[in-house]
Amino acid sequence: MREFGYQRAHDVAGALALLAAAPDARFLGGGTNLVDLMKTGVERPARLVDVRELPLDQVERTADGGLRIGATVTNSDLAAHPEVRRSYPALTQAVLAGASGQLRNMATAGGNLLQRTRCGYFSDVSKPCNKRAPGSGCPAINGEHHNHAVLGASDHCVAVHPSDMGVALTAFDAVVSYETPDGPGEIPFTDFYLPVGDTPHRETILPPGALITHVSLPPAPVAARSRYRKVRERASYAFAIGSVAAALDIDDGRVREARLAFGAVASRPWRARAAEAVLTGAPADSETFAAAAYAELAAARPLPDNGYKVTLIRNLVVSVLTELAERDVR
Repeated sequence: MREFGYQRAHDVAGALALLAAAPDARFLGGGTNLVDLMKTGVERPARLVDVRELPLDQVERTADGGLRIGATVTNSDLAAHPEVRRSYPALTQAVLAGASGQLRNMATAGGNLLQRTRCGYFSDVSKPCNKRAPGSGCPAINGEHHNHAVLGASDHCVAVHPSDMGVALTAFDAVVSYETPDGPGEIPFTDFYLPVGDTPHRETILPPGALITHVSLPPAPVAARSRYRKVRERASYAFAIGSVAAALDIDDGRVREARLAFGAVASRPWRARAAEAVLTGAPADSETFAAAAYAELAAARPLPDNGYKVTLIRNLVVSVLTELAERDVR
């Protein structure tokens, strides 16, 4: 690891000023991803601006009944918060599925949203990678890609986004708030991550030098009846090979409202709007759930070694929605 500067910020304005004063500076939250990438040489910031002490560590109810999550709230505190557990249980389950207790104690909500892909070619600086070195190529397309994208990929990158938390936030229409030297701004979570296209190195639409301050969840009664299900290659903590965040509201045997998002299938958490359209107003049964999954996955373009993900996600959708429907009947 090369030498770098380090400064601790105590307020938002100070953090923004410190970042602006140094070329190639980066904000540091828990460091559970950034520091690892610095060790391998993927990230090479000249300065780290530590934002852990900023007054952004609260989860609060909003006036309209939603939640406001500070960017420095740890994953452990977020998962354990009673309002999150009660009103957005899929978010609690996603956070708990994402990492060990030690990592959750360090990782922050804001940092989780900005973590980079776990593609082996991206993390190995001896290999080409369009996400790390634009224009160098994507060796995963013809190489190791069993855990790569089946939706929304391109000829320039087939890596997937690793966040579990982000899948639940996508399902519940979260909004990201940020501050810049020019003032505050907000981004709907479904717009936060850019399509991979031919610029996979550009991952979000955050303005340069922006600091995430909060993530807001609008009120969503359906979210109280939600689940997050993750499949991984080993029983211990590992990144998903497929995941589903789902919420279901059933009235007289028919789906009144549905929320559905997939993880580990694309370069960003994937909102399954085609599936939601099939579900809404339809009978709450396994045939409808399977049809919804097929509708969303019709756009899948798997590579030779990751076609299993299409079947995996379809089965997950049916399983999770069936569980929610049976719970609603009881």
